[in-house]
Order: sequence, then C-alpha cells, then structure tokens
Amino acid sequence: MGDQPAISNVAVRMRAVWFISLTISRSPPTLYRFDLANIGDNLSPMKRSDIPSLDDLRAFETVARLGSVRAAANELALTHGAVSRRVAKLTADLGFRLIEPFGRGVRLTREGERLAASASSAFGEIGDALREIRAGLERAPIVLSCERSLAMRWLIPRLSAFQDKYPDIEVQLSTGGGPLDFKRDRVTLAIRRLDFPVDPEWTIIRLMAEQVGPVMLSSMRERFEAGAYVALGSKTRPLAWQSWLDMRPDAPRPRATRLLDHHFLMIEAALGGLGVALAPKAIAEADARLEAPWGFDADGTDYGLIRPSDAIVSEELAALIDWLIAQPAGRPEAASPASATRLVRRNNRPSGQSHSV
Repeated sequence: MGDQPAISNVAVRMRAVWFISLTISRSPPTLYRFDLANIGDNLSPMKRSDIPSLDDLRAFETVARLGSVRAAANELALTHGAVSRRVAKLTADLGFRLIEPFGRGVRLTREGERLAASASSAFGEIGDALREIRAGLERAPIVLSCERSLAMRWLIPRLSAFQDKYPDIEVQLSTGGGPLDFKRDRVTLAIRRLDFPVDPEWTIIRLMAEQVGPVMLSSMRERFEAGAYVALGSKTRPLAWQSWLDMRPDAPRPRATRLLDHHFLMIEAALGGLGVALAPKAIAEADARLEAPWGFDADGTDYGLIRPSDAIVSEELAALIDWLIAQPAGRPEAASPASATRLVRRNNRPSGQSHSV
C-alpha cells in the first residue's frame, strides 16, 4: 500500500507525456514549429518582427540624410529604383509614411524625422564599434586626404622619402578639397587650404602659407613684360588674377585670360607655352623649367593639417605629421617638428576649443 502513491504519480506523468506527443503528432507541422520558434521571442524584450530590414533602413537613412533618392543611390551604389523600392517596402512594413515629395527632392514626415535620427545614430554607433574592433585586430593604414593639385605637384614627389624613412607605415592617399567628414570619408588626416569655415571639433596645425605669383617658361618672359601674354588661371579660383593685379598695379596686364579646371592643368598649359600661370608656390616650384620673375605674394590663406580633435594619434600618425611639417615651405614659424608632436599628443582628449589657424 505504501508504494501505490508513487506508482500513481508515475502513471500520471506517463499519461501527460503521451497526451503531449499525441497532440503534436496530430497538429500541422507548421503550427507547432511556429509555437516553438516563438518561445524565444516571447522571452526577449523585442520581437524580431519589430525590427525592419537593415538594408531598407540604410536606404531610408541615406535618403533622409542627403535629401534625395538619386544622391542616396549614388552613395549606396544602387539604382534609383532599388532605393525607391527599399524605402517603399520599409514604409509598407511600418504602416506609416516616412517621406513625401518636395520640389525636386523629398522631405521627411514627422515620423520620418524621428526614425531618421534614430537610424543615423544607430548606424553611427555600429560604424564606430566596427572601427574600434578592426583597429584592435590590425593596424589600419593612415588615410591622407589632400587637394588634388597639391597632391600631384607637392605631396606625391615627396612621399617616397617618407616611405624610405618609415617603410613599415602604410599611407593611403586620397584627393579632395574643402570641408570633409572624417568618419564618412574614412580619412585619418587631411591637408586643406583653409579658405572655408572650419569645424570647432578639428585640430589644425598650420603647414604653410599660400603664396601665389605668375610663373612661365623663360621663352614667355618677353611677352609677359610686353603685356602680350595669356593669363592662365584655375576655375577653382576664378578671381585670383584680378586680385593679384590689384595688389600689383605696376604689373603688365594680359591680353586675355583662360581658366582651366584645376591648377595642375594650368601648370601643364604654362609648360606647354600656352601662357603665364598664376600659381601657388608649393605647386609651381616643383618644376625647374618654370621661372617666377615677380616672385610670390601671400594671399592671406594657409594650408593646414586637419584631424578630429577626439581621434587617437598613434606613433605612426605622429611621425607622418612631423614629417609633413618639416617639408620645404611647410615648417611652422613657431614650432619645431618635436614640439608639433607634443602639441598633437596633448590634444588627444576631446576638447570644445577650436584649433584653427
């Protein structure tokens, strides 16, 4: 008699297992698979179905940031239709409108503005985390951005000397001008002519003053002095010749002016005997075939080395900064290469101060 309760309990458990097995065997496979799959979802704070496709979110965030489907397609390397479909799918999945037509572009709805801000922040945090992880796994190359003509005529001819001195430091060169986004463009350090508003979150070290003057072949000098020359300029600085002539009223006036797309093209035109180029000293002095009978005059701007103030300065980056500062026409007036390194390292911590020149 004392064993009967134990036997009874075992029998009850066996009947329960038999009932569950029978129920599952008679249920449609998709039904019990669905129930089992949702066990984890019910225990987690957010269901997987609450989060839309990350591809769709990325397309929407890019459209919201750039204000144009076409611009977003260019950045994402997708077709215009592919971006539109992804945004439309996201809208359908969420059940509310995110963007609406506005002029030739689009604008965000109130809901779109809120989602765009959150998506941008989330993608930014993901990007930051990935950069930190990759930096810990391998030594990333230094990406140096430089204005195109300066890179071709001043920087590239000198870089081999840096590589000879520091063979283990990898430097990747990219070209660009004006403002930049260091995170988006994946740039470590930039050389820019400081003729635009600078970000207060940047650290800037003066590299060299911009000096300009007319340069020409020796065979062109007589025509220059007689005022029978063509003034070669750059479309990036269309008023440069007029400014220089105003500053030098005794200089001979040109018979015509021709603007080319970039300074390096202007230099090539001068080397081809097509006229006299008003060129920056840093770009023109690289070629011994050109002469500058009127010398070079400062135009009031500088070239600067720019980096984010909150970025960590590695030993490799500090070496590159010191080397750039020490180049001809690039030494700061009040700082040696060693003191420049100390300045950069001292500014490793984020700061609200501006370091503009």
